Amino acid sequence: MKRVLLTVALCVAASASFAQKKAVNEAQSIAKSSNADFGEAKTLIKGALENPETKDDAKTWYVAGFIEDQQFNAERAKQILGQQPNEPVMYEALYGILPYFQKAYELDQLPNEKGKVKPKYTKDIKSILSANHVYLFNGGAYYFDKQEYKKAYDFFNQYVEISELPMFAGTQTAEKDSTFMTVQFYAAAAASLTGDSKLAISALERAKNTEYRQNDVYQYLCHEYGEARTAQDSLMLEKTLEEGLAKFPDEQFYLMSLINTYIYSNRNEKAMEYLNTAIQKNPNDANLYNVMGRVYETGLKDYANAEKYFKLALEKDPNLTDALSNLGRVYYNQGVNKQSEANMINDSKKYQEELNIAKDLFKQALPYFKQAHEAKPDVMEYMIALRGIYYNLNMGPELEAIEAEMNK
Repeated sequence: MKRVLLTVALCVAASASFAQKKAVNEAQSIAKSSNADFGEAKTLIKGALENPETKDDAKTWYVAGFIEDQQFNAERAKQILGQQPNEPVMYEALYGILPYFQKAYELDQLPNEKGKVKPKYTKDIKSILSANHVYLFNGGAYYFDKQEYKKAYDFFNQYVEISELPMFAGTQTAEKDSTFMTVQFYAAAAASLTGDSKLAISALERAKNTEYRQNDVYQYLCHEYGEARTAQDSLMLEKTLEEGLAKFPDEQFYLMSLINTYIYSNRNEKAMEYLNTAIQKNPNDANLYNVMGRVYETGLKDYANAEKYFKLALEKDPNLTDALSNLGRVYYNQGVNKQSEANMINDSKKYQEELNIAKDLFKQALPYFKQAHEAKPDVMEYMIALRGIYYNLNMGPELEAIEAEMNK
């Protein structure tokens, strides 16, 4: 009786296994037909992918990818004939091929019961992936135009992934040609537009090693590291800026960004070193002298050199509003400090002498703030400075006029 039961159980198991393998063959047959029902084919293969009897069979995974390829080709055929394909269906089928084929390829490389590797599907897998490779670029462009940037990234990224698969080593598919570099760039650009800094940084770090629009890639990467704001990202920002400057020494972005980085981290000597380099390259750039003045003023509290560099900036560009206000502020702040010192003096003669020095400093600040205010009448900082100057110099009508302006 037990032998009978065992025989029945074995027959049932064999029957179940046969049924699943039959489902795989049926799914492939449906996908091949002229009026293919891809929904039915996918349902059949889904069961086989999950069933213990067939889920470790290379053919099961190959057929799953084959169905996606057939659906992609069915839609693409419409396009070739001048008909309108269902583009979302077409591209989603295209994108679905690789994951199935990667698993099929992996299983196809395993040794058989005799310990020999005899792949059955590898040739077809390589042929299909290679033929469809370029269409992933089209799919990425399709979703990029629709501003679906994560999907665009996925398609561009899959193009790059296929190029780097070991199965294509030494073939045309693996070539890092102009198309490859273009796709890699757009993968990085799409990743940057997703708002996912981690994804963007990963894609940009990969793209920075190829020559296509390398300057743009470095600048995007600097932006991402600047946005992320962690301590490690700050270090990487500085490193990337230094790399960018070494590769593109004539690009002002890297030099000025490095200078700002050093200023904000209170590395004033380093900032001045790079500023001197920048001034040597662009001796007529008023902004560089203006920034050097700011380093002396705010970083080193060296007001004499700050005044010197702000004046040099105005020699290069007399209408540079920032330099006008910066020079005015140097005089104004010294006047405020001198006035505070005077208020601590008990000797009336000495007090008056110090107070006169303070007033002379306010008088020196006045024309610069007036010119800055005329150029940018809505900037509150300039109006506040003028109010303080008019008050300290007892300029009543001017004080009333600027206060009326401020009250607007």
